[in-house]
Amino acid sequence: MIRVAAIGDVHFSEDSRGRLRDHWSRVHESADVLLLAGDLTVHGEPYQAEILVEELAEVEVPIVAVLGNHEYHTDNQAEVRRMLERRGVTVLECESTTLEIGGETLGIAGAKGFGGGFVGACGHAFGEPEMKAFMHHTEKIAACFQDELSRLEADHRIALLHYSPVEDTLAGERLEIYPFLGSYLLAEAVDKAGADLCIHGHAHVGKEQGVTPRGVPVRNVALPVVRRAFAVYHMEKDGARAVASDAA
Repeated sequence: MIRVAAIGDVHFSEDSRGRLRDHWSRVHESADVLLLAGDLTVHGEPYQAEILVEELAEVEVPIVAVLGNHEYHTDNQAEVRRMLERRGVTVLECESTTLEIGGETLGIAGAKGFGGGFVGACGHAFGEPEMKAFMHHTEKIAACFQDELSRLEADHRIALLHYSPVEDTLAGERLEIYPFLGSYLLAEAVDKAGADLCIHGHAHVGKEQGVTPRGVPVRNVALPVVRRAFAVYHMEKDGARAVASDAA
């Protein structure tokens, strides 16, 4: 069994120092890896990332992250990534990594994702150049994310996103903003490539549990949703099939 801790939308800023350090310093007691699902800072400023890095210094397990839309706000996303990587965090953007944990392998494909909406109420690459650019960006990310996930060879496979792939985990958010919270194209990518668990953040007023059309468990780990320093999920083998379950 591999124990996976995950959290997103921690939004670090100058007043965040010490907020999660004690909890994160004990993550190894209940998990083998820590996943960060984006929106790690308030505005993507390097000084905010530095505070985050200081907190992550206490973590004793491997850390894998994707960036969120907040990291892009001041156009410093590349520097934020470098700062995290210097700490030893593996940052993924349409990339993947494989960890060996207790004799088993855990493959993680990660991407920020983007918006666009869901079946029956989604955008299309039609009309104005701005609308085409919006949807083409989502299509491009979904396609490269699917490719990375498809190539993963591991005992357990996780799809790590910031934006949501399904409507389920958005329940409670205003319907008007669903197109800006995620895209069904991300769920299609997960279902076509296959995964045992999909983790995302971004939706602060959503709910934790959902599922893709083909049955892949989806978990929204935004801090305002899980209301704890991290949620834990168990990756186990059920015969030849890998399954994910929520920790008690």
